[in-house]
Amino acid sequence: MQEERLAALFSRIEGLLAERGRVVVAIDGRCAAGKTTLAAVLRERFGGTVFHMDDFYLRPEQRTPDRYAEPGGNVDRERFFEEVLLPLREGRAVSYRPFDCGAMRLGEPVCAAPAGLCVVEGSYSLHPALAGEYDLSVFLCVSPEEQRRRILTRDPARAEQFFARWIPLEERYFESCRPEERADFVLALSKMEMRLYRSGGFM
Repeated sequence: MQEERLAALFSRIEGLLAERGRVVVAIDGRCAAGKTTLAAVLRERFGGTVFHMDDFYLRPEQRTPDRYAEPGGNVDRERFFEEVLLPLREGRAVSYRPFDCGAMRLGEPVCAAPAGLCVVEGSYSLHPALAGEYDLSVFLCVSPEEQRRRILTRDPARAEQFFARWIPLEERYFESCRPEERADFVLALSKMEMRLYRSGGFM
């Protein structure tokens, strides 16, 4: 079933590219669900550019109690819209400064020319303030048990920070904003499936 849904996603993207020439796809979903991997799969298959919501976490001066009280408020969706989504919709080059979590400041500018396929991956990409800007959207699911296993495997040093802080913020966003209900595709992909997809097994 997941193979059929992924094949349908590829087919939909191919059709939109043929029809419109430029397509903007959002991939939202839970931490460790495979958003970055799926974005890489799409880039490998179709070319194009990937943008990461992680580059738009709030700057220190923006991290107020009122802002964190908003579901999905821990990303700078306003800056993301102005610097990435708006230029993409207008066919202009994109220029933005990704947030450096280590230095807690904005990094050097990143520039990207308009591409046929542009993928936005990351939690909060389907926030109600942004959801209407995409041509196609995907939500990735993962069980709490598998999510925990993946996080402990990939980043054990920061695992507790994910469990104590970032995942609760995500879950509040999912519960309040229900991004999976507005997504065109809802998928739950195993690690084995993702490896097969990347190797061409289901393409």
